[in-house]
Amino acid sequence: MRVGILGGTFNPPHVGHLVCAQEAFVQLELDQVLLAPVREPPHKAIEADPGCAQRVRLCELAVAGDERLSVSRVDADRPGPSWTVDTLRRLHADAPEHDLTFVVGGDMAYSLPTWREPEAVLELAELGVAEREGVRRADISERLSALPGALDRVRFFEMPRIDVSSSYIRRQVAAGHPVRYLVPDGVAEYMRTHDLYGRAGATA
Repeated sequence: MRVGILGGTFNPPHVGHLVCAQEAFVQLELDQVLLAPVREPPHKAIEADPGCAQRVRLCELAVAGDERLSVSRVDADRPGPSWTVDTLRRLHADAPEHDLTFVVGGDMAYSLPTWREPEAVLELAELGVAEREGVRRADISERLSALPGALDRVRFFEMPRIDVSSSYIRRQVAAGHPVRYLVPDGVAEYMRTHDLYGRAGATA
């Protein structure tokens, strides 16, 4: 199987995450895309974190009913920061027969040389890069050319511009504003019934 991995805090997951996962699935010809919520990011704390278990549940609700997408607990079930290279090693150890594609935005792809063990990351998985305004393919390719064999392991796919962020949704919820159509209905209902992010999780 060709398996894509989309990591993040998903605090909460929103339509931008799902569109990215869908476009990676279609354009990169994947068999499945996994949303992999991190327990602890390596570089900064998670703002207004309702807890890893809640974020995993939100992801499960976000992908419910879509057999193309699933949720992996590869990072959620282990303590400490989630480094990409360690995540990929665990996934590879669990299912060595799978071909992995790590899905990232252009800005993250551009920063790959600064990641922990970037060469090992590219050995363990291809890099599926969502092309968006702001970071050009040529700039990313030039940046990664210093890593041996990197350009053979990078695949680009088009991603429509969706100016929605988890922080924006949290602000909307805290202000009591509706978030319908910004997140799947199941996510909106869960935030409301569990009073996530303030103001009773906003309204549908």
